[in-house]
Amino acid sequence: AESYIILPRGHIKAPLLGELTSRLFPCPIDRMAVSSALLAPKVVLASASRLRPVLLRAVACRCSMAAATVKVAAAQMTSTDDLNANFDTCSRLVQDAAAAGVKLLCFPENFSFVGARDGESLKIAESLDGPIMQKYCSLARDSRIWLSLGGFQEKASDDGHICNTHVLVDDQGNVINKYQKMHLFDVDVPGNMAYKESSFTTPGNGFVVEDSPAGRLGLTVCYDLRFPGLSEQLRFQHQAQVIAAAQTGKHNDKRESYGDSLIIDPWGRVIARLPDRLSTGIAVADIDLSMIDSVRTRMPISEHRRPDIYGRPAL
Repeated sequence: AESYIILPRGHIKAPLLGELTSRLFPCPIDRMAVSSALLAPKVVLASASRLRPVLLRAVACRCSMAAATVKVAAAQMTSTDDLNANFDTCSRLVQDAAAAGVKLLCFPENFSFVGARDGESLKIAESLDGPIMQKYCSLARDSRIWLSLGGFQEKASDDGHICNTHVLVDDQGNVINKYQKMHLFDVDVPGNMAYKESSFTTPGNGFVVEDSPAGRLGLTVCYDLRFPGLSEQLRFQHQAQVIAAAQTGKHNDKRESYGDSLIIDPWGRVIARLPDRLSTGIAVADIDLSMIDSVRTRMPISEHRRPDIYGRPAL
């Protein structure tokens, strides 16, 4: 959709133009693009309505107010070693999301289980067609909502390991794709802590992107955030929407999380977050499906890359 501004017949004065563009286009780059288009020779003038206003058509500038939007949400919760209690929490959050008209709800890593002792994740690990995941598939189907399940203990090829798997389920309850976490958190801080995720987790070895009602999704899990190479491949650093769902609160005597689930638009603005950083709930936002293309047009970062120096994204 292109932008249209209707003015009374007459000359366009700079103060009036500035006031109009400031009100209609709060983003400075949007405002600059509209102002330039209105003052350029390519502006099309036409009369419309009984009052004969001048219709100014700003070429190559999209109006976000006229664009299609979709409602998405990031869930925040405190998972424990009680599978049933975790499912009940997820069910309640899905019901809240469905009532709000959400089409895609994103859950954090370990949404279904957080073990209190070493080895518990291995004991409860299942394949994606097992009873745990099938309960969540039924939840998606019954609520007619897509679920991004950010980290599931999927059974690996050997009994000593799991896969930390991000599962995407559609609104018919079908698992349509999965991503297995590729960056494992192995750290040994002298005098502080030691943790070796690779001792019980098999890393993934591939990127995953998938279409959804909220556009094309790139899937990651937790520590993957720290690796710009993955983000670059998934275009996260090229003006994308980001939905970051987090765990919060005290899971057990050894583990605590700090919440602050966010939804961020392609300009880097936080457009949704829970009012209480440590609460259980959902952060909901309407995202503009045309905004990514619009932002990339106004700030064409991908065209300014130097693949001759540091390579080109594979996707």
